[in-house]
Amino acid sequence: MNELEIIRSQLAVEQSHAAEVANAGAAVFGSTGAAAAPSATTALFREACVSYLVWVLARFEERDQTLSELLASRQSPAGGAAAASARHLTSLIGGSGTSREALSRLESALAAGESQAARAGWQEFARFFNSAWAPRRASLERALAEHLGVADWRAVCAIDADSILDERNRYTRVIAQLPAGSELRRAPAATGTGA
Repeated sequence: MNELEIIRSQLAVEQSHAAEVANAGAAVFGSTGAAAAPSATTALFREACVSYLVWVLARFEERDQTLSELLASRQSPAGGAAAASARHLTSLIGGSGTSREALSRLESALAAGESQAARAGWQEFARFFNSAWAPRRASLERALAEHLGVADWRAVCAIDADSILDERNRYTRVIAQLPAGSELRRAPAATGTGA
């Protein structure tokens, strides 16, 4: 496996794990069964989910920022394929479905505590994640595959052995805290990209 395959594989793993955690969180905290007083198990699971989601979404946001800076450094007044490529990537970065938006929705769900608004917030977070965040990431990575070389991928993604280990440890913690009867699974493929 070459370096680019390792980077792209890790990005796919992070996205898959994030989807699983987002959907499990919505299933546990966004259901009417979540109305009961939170147990210690549920509290530990919430903490593990939030820790994972904040970490991974912040990493994707940092990657978008790094990519924006890389593209800005390559802007040229001349037209051509390179300029068109940079404009296309810039439009994808600036589009709806950012990690910052996902983090904001997650924060709203957490701020609502154990209320009905919190349950709705977790559902909204998962809906946004699956219908806006995930499709945006897929579009962005398709464009990156067409326009970036391995050195750019390395610079933008900042994936190394330590970050891979950190991601796996955080995900393992979510699995360890998963309440009985709950499971980690991806949502079915989204049909739209609305927020």
